Amino acid sequence: MQNIRIASKLLLLFLALNVFSYKATAQETETENPTPEYDFSEIEKSPFPEPIGIINDYGQVFTESQRSELYTLLYDYENETNRQIVVVTIERLTPYDNIQEYGTDLGQAWGVGSNDKNNGMVIIICKPCKQIGIATGSGTREVLTDRICNEIITNTIVPEFKNGNFYDGIKIGLNELITNWE
Repeated sequence: MQNIRIASKLLLLFLALNVFSYKATAQETETENPTPEYDFSEIEKSPFPEPIGIINDYGQVFTESQRSELYTLLYDYENETNRQIVVVTIERLTPYDNIQEYGTDLGQAWGVGSNDKNNGMVIIICKPCKQIGIATGSGTREVLTDRICNEIITNTIVPEFKNGNFYDGIKIGLNELITNWE
């Protein structure tokens, strides 16, 4: 009987040592954190929102029916002429200071107009900034010079904006731009 007790104690001691050795092995093994295949922290975030069409009213300047009317005007014009005009309203220019540069870069980033003719135009409005710009592709600029665009902004669009008529300012301005572009 005493031999059984000694054998039992030795068995328990052996099992206890095995358990501790497994724990020690488990504690010694480190789990490696997998390294990501791509590091997205290095990718620069675009300062431009994603385009949603030819009317991009991010600044919520127009009503639904006004957006619809502007869309129809621009869509029909594009189908007739293959020239693309995009209207964009925004809340801020960050990281830009100049609305003209913002509009030009946005037009390039979005691919406004055709690549071969560079015949796009972006009308950009920042209501809180009280700024408007017309950015034209090089093909458009041959007809709609900076002088013509600035005159339309100054003499047509801005007076309507000052009266709180943002839709009327853009619609009348678009009609003048279209008339001058032909």
